[in-house]
Amino acid sequence: MRILLVSDLHYNLPQLDWVVGAGPEFDLVVVAGDSLNIASPVPLDAQSVVILNYLALLDGATTVAVSSGNHDLTGPDAAGEQSALWLAEARAAGIPTDGDSLLLDDTLVTICPWWDGPVGREEAVARFERDAARRPARWVWVYHWPPLGSPTCWTGRKDYGDPDVLAWIGEYRPDVVLTGHVHQAPSTEAGSWADRIGDTWVFNAGTQIGKTPARVEVDLTTGHARWVSIMGSETCALTDDAPPARTVF
Repeated sequence: MRILLVSDLHYNLPQLDWVVGAGPEFDLVVVAGDSLNIASPVPLDAQSVVILNYLALLDGATTVAVSSGNHDLTGPDAAGEQSALWLAEARAAGIPTDGDSLLLDDTLVTICPWWDGPVGREEAVARFERDAARRPARWVWVYHWPPLGSPTCWTGRKDYGDPDVLAWIGEYRPDVVLTGHVHQAPSTEAGSWADRIGDTWVFNAGTQIGKTPARVEVDLTTGHARWVSIMGSETCALTDDAPPARTVF
């Protein structure tokens, strides 16, 4: 199974065009949060309509999984915690999103929202418990924020990771976690697009300017992953014991 990971597109329409065009080459396209851009002059409600149209186009070409990030939050949910309310329309259209899981052959994909408080956190734990009980050969998480202490969360100045997801990785040991959020990590010398934590691979494609997004291509069948950006490309084998050495500097 071939997976395309992009994240933090932040309403970059040319990059979204590229993703739609590339989608049919992959069995699963993962958009790991921050599809919207709170700094854009375009209102979030208008942005969300456009992004939903792009997701529909992708869904017509391949399987899509989309999670929320911090830029995607548009209002309080039933618990009063901030949520990407607009993604409910994606779910209604049959596109797996926050809180959903999908089974593709022998791979279970768990999609986690950007949670904003204790209720959201407990729902994430319940989701991991539920899916751990039915775990098939491979388990993939979509989670916007990389784990604390990983080079996939290094900004170039500080370690900017999520301690909760680090603890959950240690407890549940998924095979792959597909993330984003920390734009700079793959393009800093001490950072990386890939990390191995115990049995788990963590990937963060990062973000870049231009018409083509930075991306990670994960081939679960051949057991390889590749990061592609304007800086070049790097690869690793999923059988490796450690993240790949940097080659683009």
